[in-house]
Amino acid sequence: MAADDASTSGPAEPVPAAADPLPPLWTTRTPPRWLPRALLYAVLAVAGLIAAFWILAKMQGLLTVLLVSLFLAFAIEPAVNWLAARGVRRGAGTGLVFSVMLVVIIAFVWTLGALLVSQVTMLVQDAPGYVQSLVDWINTTFDQNLSGNDLTKYASEWSSTIEGYLVGLAGNVWGIGTVAIGAIFQMLGVLLFTFYFAADGPRFRTWVCSLLPPRQQKHVLRAWDIAVEKTGGYIYSRALLALCSAIAHYVALRVLDVPSAFALALWVGVVSQFIPTVGTYLAGALPVLVALVNDPITALWILLFIIGYQQFENYVLQPRITATTLDMHPAVAFGAVIAGAALLGPTGALLAIPVTATIQGFAGAYVRRYEVAEDTETPPKKKRGDHKRPTSESNE
Repeated sequence: MAADDASTSGPAEPVPAAADPLPPLWTTRTPPRWLPRALLYAVLAVAGLIAAFWILAKMQGLLTVLLVSLFLAFAIEPAVNWLAARGVRRGAGTGLVFSVMLVVIIAFVWTLGALLVSQVTMLVQDAPGYVQSLVDWINTTFDQNLSGNDLTKYASEWSSTIEGYLVGLAGNVWGIGTVAIGAIFQMLGVLLFTFYFAADGPRFRTWVCSLLPPRQQKHVLRAWDIAVEKTGGYIYSRALLALCSAIAHYVALRVLDVPSAFALALWVGVVSQFIPTVGTYLAGALPVLVALVNDPITALWILLFIIGYQQFENYVLQPRITATTLDMHPAVAFGAVIAGAALLGPTGALLAIPVTATIQGFAGAYVRRYEVAEDTETPPKKKRGDHKRPTSESNE
């Protein structure tokens, strides 16, 4: 019976195999060999950038001194090269140029100091008369009834306020002295680095080029020559314009009988040429104020002369002098001054124009320019029917 049951039941069904277990969600794999090294390099790069920014922030004063010194060295290097070509050693030639510059600066400061002392003395001596004239003008113009005692009371109140500011300023004398000492050290550092850069200019240039491959050396040397040419041209063209301006204003001030004519003319010539953008207004304000103290009509004539000479200088004199030294559009110069002031303050404003001229000269030496073809003749318009094929009569 058991056999019959087995025979009748048919073949035995195969037992299904056990299903494979699901793979784990996270499989452990060996990281690539380059990953730890890449992470290490990334960490080192970030740390290096942080350290570099920290060092630049701490050495900002030194970098500014080096930049100003390099600019001054570029400015005096043409004169030093001229002396060296005539047999003068570069160290002695640099010292001679420094001596001339020092004499000019001392004479300029001494002359303006004498002007300031004389004008302040005159203003103090004539102060009562000015006060009475001011009172009379206010009473006449605004229908008031003021007296000199009222202005004396206001002046006492203002002097008390000013005295309070001066007392607070005197209390911070230690900080002011520290700033003054720092400024003196920076000035000495600028002079020292400028002397070394100018006296050892060829040697320093050779040392810089020795760090570069031969293919890049010629580009560095060309950029260096362009920087020296443009910076020196800027300084010498400004000096020539300052000389012309000082002579013209001296003649005008002498004709109008303004006191301290030489000092005022020197002030106008130097400040109007070597202080960018606002130098013209600062230069013209002082002689107008000095003339105003003596005679308002004379001050008006001085103002008109300054405005007229400025137009003559901008449209006649300056294009001729700067044609071979520094050719820059006024809008570009103004934008460069604003950018330089935003980056480095007053130092950047002074260096902006020579640096921009150097970049402009370097770009002009390497950037190729093409002439713009302008078609002045307009082609005639086609008439209606011109596209048709010619007839047999026209062909004949």
